[in-house]
Amino acid sequence: MQSPCHVLFLCTGNSARSILAEALLNHLGQGRFIAHSAGSQPTGQVNPLALVTLEQQQIPVGGPRSKRWDEFAGADGSSRGMDIIITVCHSAAGEVCPVWPGSPVTAHWSIKDPVGVTGSDATRRQAFLEAFEALHARIQGLIALPVQKLDRVALKRRLNELGEHPPETVTG
Repeated sequence: MQSPCHVLFLCTGNSARSILAEALLNHLGQGRFIAHSAGSQPTGQVNPLALVTLEQQQIPVGGPRSKRWDEFAGADGSSRGMDIIITVCHSAAGEVCPVWPGSPVTAHWSIKDPVGVTGSDATRRQAFLEAFEALHARIQGLIALPVQKLDRVALKRRLNELGEHPPETVTG
């Protein structure tokens, strides 16, 4: 595995969960990780509540954009060199994924979709905060893993365990 470790977070729309995960890992990973995000059917825009949530949690946003996963699949024959690919929603986990150059380790973390929540502004903001907190716990667990020392099978197992049993975390 290369250093820094490149991680791609996938979701269907690439407007909320995968954007949150990308920003979180880039911030918390302190250069050990470089995170990216993409979607199978991107919406073309980042959900404003995802940006508000990141801002409220004091996570630098950078310039996120909603993009297709084939930007990272090497459709043009090139490889972006992903080490780990993590799907963060049920629909992305069930979709047929492209063939990834370099055979990265893949895992699934099921995170409830805050975009689908209806109701008051407070209810919708709470849904985004809950998605953020769920991702934060898993990403803290990822950062704690000795990714450079684990073999592919062990890393995949540990990543999937984080998806099923995330560590507890406290966010601001």
